[in-house]
Amino acid sequence: MPGNYFQSIFGRSPFKPLQRHMETCHRCASMVLELLDQSAAGDWQAVAETQRRIHVLAGEADEIKREIRTHLPRGFFLPVSRPDLLELLVRQDDLAKKAKDIAGLMLGRRIQFPEPLVKPVREMAEAALEACSQALAVVAELDELLETGFGGVEAERVREMIQLLDSTEGRADRLEVEVRAGLFRIEADLPAVHVIFLYRLIDWIEQLADIAQHIGHRLEVLLAK
Repeated sequence: MPGNYFQSIFGRSPFKPLQRHMETCHRCASMVLELLDQSAAGDWQAVAETQRRIHVLAGEADEIKREIRTHLPRGFFLPVSRPDLLELLVRQDDLAKKAKDIAGLMLGRRIQFPEPLVKPVREMAEAALEACSQALAVVAELDELLETGFGGVEAERVREMIQLLDSTEGRADRLEVEVRAGLFRIEADLPAVHVIFLYRLIDWIEQLADIAQHIGHRLEVLLAK
């Protein structure tokens, strides 16, 4: 019975729920662009609806996470270390959590970026979310890695994907520096409290790229073992 139940949850691959979890967390993160556009338009009802959708998806991600933690076997069924997979799960979950943080701050403080920063912030967010999409693509390769024993040509291809992810995260970092410099130039004209939360929001949006990079690095750990 336990074996059959494991089969019903995980199917033919022990990675399917992990991939489903990543897809859900990625959907949470991708809505940050909607939040930026809606706040720029001053449409706080739309921001509230997007926040609600993020919370629903984050709840779904929590359910998948619980399912994985409860039923992931401790024995020889796993082709890779159970602790390594659970650490990857935590890193993926950070995407959904950060999206929730961003949505809550934007709605709670009704944050709008000053006009000179609207485009640069969106470009930074686009780079961060590109990194998230690349992390999603890397996690999607787990099945192929399993078939090749986490080695060979497929492993090398995944390493190249992770290098591209690192490069995209670096671009998001550089754009964050530019955004911060732009805010510094005009911060004297803004309320001090507002400036504090703008800097925090900039940091949180770029952190999506950092989290994506951490996901890629966890996959590198699996490849190295």
